[in-house]
Amino acid sequence: MEIKLLKSGYKNEKFYQDFLDDKVNTDEYISDESVNINSIPDIPVYLGNFKKSSDDELKIEEFSTMIDILINDFLDLNEDIYMDELFWHSYLCLYKRDYLLNKYPEIKEGFNKFKLVVMKDFDWENYLYKAVLAAKYIVEAGEEANKDKYARLIMENLDIYNYIIKYNVSKNGNFVKNILDIIDETGLSKLLKSKIKDSSRTDLGKDERYGRRVMFEFNKSYPVVLSPMLDKEELKKYVFKFLSYYYDGDLEEF
Repeated sequence: MEIKLLKSGYKNEKFYQDFLDDKVNTDEYISDESVNINSIPDIPVYLGNFKKSSDDELKIEEFSTMIDILINDFLDLNEDIYMDELFWHSYLCLYKRDYLLNKYPEIKEGFNKFKLVVMKDFDWENYLYKAVLAAKYIVEAGEEANKDKYARLIMENLDIYNYIIKYNVSKNGNFVKNILDIIDETGLSKLLKSKIKDSSRTDLGKDERYGRRVMFEFNKSYPVVLSPMLDKEELKKYVFKFLSYYYDGDLEEF
């Protein structure tokens, strides 16, 4: 299936209005470039509509669905395609308009909502980006059969996952898998998401979390500590070592 790509300069309110009016499949917006993919499945791209804790299971389910579709339909493409925001914006706006309007009716509220749901920059804040990387990590770690488990662990530890994917050194399937397994097996999730309240640590920001600082230490220690290459038990030792730099409580309970 040929997917035509948009011309540059489409991120404006006129394009948004033409999207609503079903007028973007024209020469005004479509370039001469295209890519070929196997199929064009509907794929959820936005989880910000799940706000309440009662919706957590729906959020996990949607995220798992995203990962499943990406593994089955997109990861066999060249990485330059599925890691490119132009591809995704073209795919969604030119081929998934009806699906998006039905699934995310808030798009009709205005241009800002459209940018948030559909046209968001393809970076660590974008749920589709998070899912693309998660799918890559799961395949790299050979854990396709446990896709749902790791989708859940990512969503339950999203703050830490966000920091993992912001550092290039930790963008490694085995590292991500091992970190998630360590958190799951030790019960560290609540502590790692907690705010550091030590008033004597004037070197830290106002909203520092233990998990963020642990990831910071992994990044800072590379290549002295080759964290992506460590097995789970060795990695666990460093998780507790780095955590002890900031947490003065008893870690023996974990």
